[in-house]
Amino acid sequence: MRVGFIGAGRMGTPMVSRLVAAGHVVRLLVRTPEKRAAAAELGAEPADTVADVGEDADVVVVCVFTDDQVREVCCDALFGAMPPGSALVVHTTGSPRTAEELAAIGAGGRVAVVDAPVSGGPHDIAAGTVTVFAGGADDAMARARPVVAAYADPVLHVGPVGAGQRVKLVNNALFAAQIGLVTEAVRIGTAFGIEESTLLTALTHGSAVSRALAGIAATGSADAFISRVGEFVGKDIAVVRKTAQGLGTDLGQFDGLLDIAAGAHSPLFNNS
Repeated sequence: MRVGFIGAGRMGTPMVSRLVAAGHVVRLLVRTPEKRAAAAELGAEPADTVADVGEDADVVVVCVFTDDQVREVCCDALFGAMPPGSALVVHTTGSPRTAEELAAIGAGGRVAVVDAPVSGGPHDIAAGTVTVFAGGADDAMARARPVVAAYADPVLHVGPVGAGQRVKLVNNALFAAQIGLVTEAVRIGTAFGIEESTLLTALTHGSAVSRALAGIAATGSADAFISRVGEFVGKDIAVVRKTAQGLGTDLGQFDGLLDIAAGAHSPLFNNS
């Protein structure tokens, strides 16, 4: 398949590598000579504009960091260049409203939209085992799945457009709350006179085990883990709080759990 790609950064670069290795023809947006050289090393065709990325593409993949960046690149020029029957896949974790607005722009069946936030890191993508929560119509998923499956397993179709973002935001809220709980457990353990790394290692063998605990234990300390993931999880928590407010609900007990993490001398889970 012909795949346009926007956002070959920390997460996007291994996606492009997997797509090329799977035999897809990838056209990658480049904006500097360095990026052009990197595209060539990955085996991708360079594209100078978003319209060039969309031209003749079966699927266009967007993997940028924020909603604002999604809105910037998913413009009229991109949709206008994409052929009828193509699909836009957005991996950015952001507001469900953004995905729904993009779907409305591509309405009428000309361009299908799939919101497809990922759960995992670059190493999972490189291994082809990153999890994708996908929202979109059945026909949109049929168009997108052969591309996304080059680097993701499982690819979970969780509902209509926007559902992928909603599931991912709940996932990240739960993950962040677990980080807060582990941080509090470390505080209690320290008060009990147990060294942090000893406690973390022991807990990974007990009933308290979770992916958050495993990650913190592998890093060696709660503070070090928070420093490593803070930029990404902090952004997602701000989005989930804003999304909950926009839907007329709240995070209930999650707010208190996230406040525990905020008490670990970190701005990670504040309400801003």
